[in-house]
Amino acid sequence: MRDAATEPDFVVIDVETACARVSSICQIGIVGFRDGREVFSYETLLDPCDEFHAVNTRIHGIAAHHVAGQPNFAQVHAIVDGHLAGRITVAHSYFDKGALHAACLVHDRPSIETRWLDSVRVARLAWPDLENHRLGGLARYLGIAHRHHDALSDARAAGWVIVKAIDHTGLSLADWMAPPRQPGPPPPAAADGPLRGERIAILGEPRDGPLAHQLAARGGTIMAAMGLTTTMLVIAAAAPFPPSITNATAYRRAMKAIAAGRSVTIVSAAALRRTGFDPRPFRSPGAG
Repeated sequence: MRDAATEPDFVVIDVETACARVSSICQIGIVGFRDGREVFSYETLLDPCDEFHAVNTRIHGIAAHHVAGQPNFAQVHAIVDGHLAGRITVAHSYFDKGALHAACLVHDRPSIETRWLDSVRVARLAWPDLENHRLGGLARYLGIAHRHHDALSDARAAGWVIVKAIDHTGLSLADWMAPPRQPGPPPPAAADGPLRGERIAILGEPRDGPLAHQLAARGGTIMAAMGLTTTMLVIAAAAPFPPSITNATAYRRAMKAIAAGRSVTIVSAAALRRTGFDPRPFRSPGAG
């Protein structure tokens, strides 16, 4: 029976695999966190019951001779299930979730029932201006000790990403576990205004948010996404735009449309407001 006094708020798992088959787990690391601190860790090498590919060994340094005599996944399934089942389980991307599911199937073991939280998604929302949200870069940015592609170190680092994101944003673990709010329908365009005839995609706010209502009140038609008929991309962030904006799909589609000769205006909401929502000063590509 689990002790409620020491029950972790969440656990983190990371796995390394021997080859391209995600079921070929050769190392598992699990770390438990409670009240913003580490409370337990578990790590083991595994015999993947599969071949080792050179590319995988180059990544994590584990080869067949390292796992000689080690247990296979079936033999540690009960331990892993005991750490994860019924808890919130963090993984940095859902590769590890897929690997666990595949290993359970290959080794004829029941699926591990847990609630998953992707620390990549958390990091993107907590620190949107970072150029990328790979674990190594996040660890350097946040000052987390980290040895990449070691399962225990990767799990520990992903756990600290969650702890630091909670501290940075003020959002609780329950907030991060809540499903993202699905935007409602966009507001209808006013019959007249300086944006009449413009078909507008918004980047940085939902299509039913305050910015959408401001644009629709000036005659703009709010689009669900950046598409073939879109004439404007209005960005909630201020220029110069950070990587979280310039790397976004909508921004890249807008730039591609401009390069193809389409008339698309990219403008920040702040710059557009300064002109009283008159789009004409921003007709040159990328202005704002």
